[in-house]
Amino acid sequence: YLIVPSTYEPHKDGDFCIRVFSEKQAEFQELDDPIKSNVKEIEVTEKDVDDRFRSLFGQLAGADCEISAFELCTILNKVVTRRSEIKTDGFSLETCRNMVNLLDKDGSGKLGLVEFKILWTKIDIFLKIYREKDVDKSGTMSSHEMRAAVEAAGFKLNNALHQILVARYGSSDLTIDFDNFVGCVIRLETLFKTFLTLDQGKQGEVEFNLVQWLTFAML
Repeated sequence: YLIVPSTYEPHKDGDFCIRVFSEKQAEFQELDDPIKSNVKEIEVTEKDVDDRFRSLFGQLAGADCEISAFELCTILNKVVTRRSEIKTDGFSLETCRNMVNLLDKDGSGKLGLVEFKILWTKIDIFLKIYREKDVDKSGTMSSHEMRAAVEAAGFKLNNALHQILVARYGSSDLTIDFDNFVGCVIRLETLFKTFLTLDQGKQGEVEFNLVQWLTFAML
């Protein structure tokens, strides 16, 4: 038997209850996707950065030749306000800090030239995915479109996690704008990388002491 619950209108949250009676004891499970990340690492060296981008970075970074989360927030918000095909409330400082934490290899708390180039490439990829998966061209994504976009970004998640993402990053009408989509996939990549780093035995399980948990949760 295949049971497909649905709401009268599409992309609406709903609850349902199903009770199954069987003559003999039976086992059952929800058919769902395995959880995994297929995000490809973007390899960039200084030689890969062209003169035009190098000049742009010099103008944006200033005297210290690095970009902080505050500067990144200003830069990204100037860029996205020029895009009429996407809707956004602007990138929050929290999202920009998550981006810096993900790509800051030297622990400076800022992005150097190569790190910023990698981020710029990622955001360009996210923009292409967002525009492609926004099927109705509304400028935002529904929960259904969000699921397809997250998968296109390289993440396989189960139903429960997809529901959490929409609740966490969606607006009151359960739509997701561009800055929240970027914040979501950046956070997912950070979580997967942190877990895989701690799971040294590749068992799919990790243990935290209190200090480790607090440090991880505050990232």
